Amino acid sequence: MDPASPAPTEHRFPCHTCGSDMRFAPGTGQLICDHCGATEEITPPQSGLAINEQDFQQALRAQLPAAETEEIRTVTCENCGAQVEFDSKTHAAECLFCATPIVTDTGSQRQIKPRALVPFALTEPQARERMTEWLGSLWFAPNGLQEYARKGRAMQGIYIPYWTYDADTKSNYSGARGDVYYVTQRVQVKRNGKMVTETRQVPKTRWTPTAGRVARFFDDVLVLGSKSLPKTYTDALAPWDLSALEPYDPQFLAGFRAESYTVKLDEGYAEARTYMDRMILRDVKFDIGGDKQRVTSVDTSVSDVTFKHVLLPIWMAAYKYRGNTYRFVVNGQTGTVRGERPYSKIKIAIAVIIGLIIAAAAGAYFAANG
Repeated sequence: MDPASPAPTEHRFPCHTCGSDMRFAPGTGQLICDHCGATEEITPPQSGLAINEQDFQQALRAQLPAAETEEIRTVTCENCGAQVEFDSKTHAAECLFCATPIVTDTGSQRQIKPRALVPFALTEPQARERMTEWLGSLWFAPNGLQEYARKGRAMQGIYIPYWTYDADTKSNYSGARGDVYYVTQRVQVKRNGKMVTETRQVPKTRWTPTAGRVARFFDDVLVLGSKSLPKTYTDALAPWDLSALEPYDPQFLAGFRAESYTVKLDEGYAEARTYMDRMILRDVKFDIGGDKQRVTSVDTSVSDVTFKHVLLPIWMAAYKYRGNTYRFVVNGQTGTVRGERPYSKIKIAIAVIIGLIIAAAAGAYFAANG
């Protein structure tokens, strides 16, 4: 870290009754003290203010105001690459993403501040219940893993980084419209051993060259800012209700971890553009109309690109079971669960044996009864 850079900011919320650290209680809008039970309403200083967008080009040129960036202290897991923020009191821990032991260092980095977050709505017991229900619904999941997950350590709440992008697009296109029509044809077919003549309606397509222009404003295209979890997991946690976004306030992070983004702003935008291009192509085909469409070219101009760095809540568990690590994630807003699917070789073998027995019994029955 540059010696001239300010030290990473740390936030503590001492209990007004006993002085212990308070934590955010999901779904309540309160801080709670686990030591004495005292509570305190969260009153964000930005409450009531709009969550403003930030200029994309200005950020790419590293010209954001200094107040829009911050120094954060992170530790990187050598096994999975996760970068998680830690406070100065923590010196050793276990990676939330893969259960690998990690030791913190004194490194820090400057990143764009989060602009908003969705607070946790589910408590840890609620998230654990969703996870155990999900495990119970899986065929061939080992009973031992289900029991270990049910009785194991508490799940960890972590805020995952995302980017949102807004953009105004206008697209000129060229292509062709296909209109289906039918012609009657006489064909020879064999019916009851005899050749007969029948008429059939055969579809044909009439193509007409076309060109036009479509426009679409994209609002809050959401892109994951992390590489720590398989994207198939995080994509499957959608949809997120971004109308629940609150202006960023560290009180919502009290008692939780936050992952630093490892997908850079321009990398996230490239993924957002891929999504935008798919939507624009859909708009073009709709504009062409007809029964079929051919798109020859699409020339898109993009303007007024803005972004936000936001944090979304996930409950996580990484369990080591018989030498393997299984990871499960629960959407901290909706309760949707995704994870690695474990298989029990014993259950699969029993299912195969039962299947063979049933098949043999069925074969014997039909043989005996003709």
